[in-house]
Amino acid sequence: MNVVEAKNLRYPIGEFIVPESISQNEIDSYMEIISSFPEKLKSVVSELSADKLNTHYREGGWTVKQVVHHLADSHMNAFIRFKLALTEDIPTVKPYFEDRWAELEDGNSDDINLSLTLLEVLHKKWHVLMKSMSEEDFEKSFFHPEYGREFKLKEITAQYSWHCEHHFAHIIELLKRKGW
Repeated sequence: MNVVEAKNLRYPIGEFIVPESISQNEIDSYMEIISSFPEKLKSVVSELSADKLNTHYREGGWTVKQVVHHLADSHMNAFIRFKLALTEDIPTVKPYFEDRWAELEDGNSDDINLSLTLLEVLHKKWHVLMKSMSEEDFEKSFFHPEYGREFKLKEITAQYSWHCEHHFAHIIELLKRKGW
């Protein structure tokens, strides 16, 4: 496998690039992707066998089940960061080791139903929160020490819309390659 093929497996929809400007229409589109994502994911992964759930989407990458559990973990953190940014003045958020979280029992379990249910409920709450936000609210930000910069909530909305599609593409592309 060459470098381009490996990068395409890692970033099947491309790497996330922060848009230079984000309109309210774009925010609405991102919110719709986030809102509908849990059902879209569930429709693809809920009937996969344990063997398929334990398949790595790429060499050196996570298994399908770890991707599902990661989505729940990551999106919980994003939701909490939203709430912090909305209620505090540029709070500093806590980074976490997503690779280590993926190795914990709940992140490596064959039972993906808890994470699917969590995503469903979490995204409903997140959507309610985002729908209530003003344009000024989307300008609020938090500081991420790992990146050494502030992130506006409108950027994070764009990023997590991408994050949904990014990991969904990991799973879909694996299913296509395997003929499942």
